[in-house]
Amino acid sequence: MKIVILSLITGFLVGFLFALLKLPIPAPPALAGIIGIVGIYLGFKTFELITPFIQNMMK
Repeated sequence: MKIVILSLITGFLVGFLFALLKLPIPAPPALAGIIGIVGIYLGFKTFELITPFIQNMMK
């Protein structure tokens, strides 16, 4: 949980700094960005899930 809170605080500070400096937001549009992050996470977890099965098949 500590990592999640630190990530949220870091993201908030970066977003605030970008707005303060009048720079474009360093993220894709809201919904597309969230869906992209979820897709990356699910792909990573799927790889972790199927890797042991693939390794056992190769033996």
